[in-house]
Amino acid sequence: MNDVRDNAPAAHDFDFLHGDWDVANRRRTDFLDPDSAWEDFPAVSRCWSLFGGAANIDEIDVPIQGWTGLTLRLFDLETELWSLNWSSSRSGRLFPPVFGRFGPDGHGEFHGDDTHDGKDVRVRFVWSGISETTARWEQAFSLDGENTWLTNWTMDFTRRKSV
Repeated sequence: MNDVRDNAPAAHDFDFLHGDWDVANRRRTDFLDPDSAWEDFPAVSRCWSLFGGAANIDEIDVPIQGWTGLTLRLFDLETELWSLNWSSSRSGRLFPPVFGRFGPDGHGEFHGDDTHDGKDVRVRFVWSGISETTARWEQAFSLDGENTWLTNWTMDFTRRKSV
């Protein structure tokens, strides 16, 4: 029986994220207002692999704000695209996925459609700065068909030291 690892090296794009991380969050208080203030808060994240690398789940715990979130990432062997699916304990619902891939430079871009405060938004997730001990995630929304983007949330990941 063929395993996904035999057919698609890209199925391991998120292997860097496996393990435990400290996360420095920076988020706009209003995701659609470029003049809104930023709030900073810490979190802890843990990611583990499924399907031989072609899927993973990470859970982020934000005790200072009283919520947890999770992302389910799935690699589609046919399209060779990842889907990133987010949910949070604040709503208990699965948000619409974003889809994309990593380029040869190690930079990953993922796009999708959603609504925020009753407005249709185009969503972009970007993964960059990936190393053994660091990674950066950023979220941006576009209200004008991807002509302009407003970054509204960043997460800087630092691998937790083993004890």
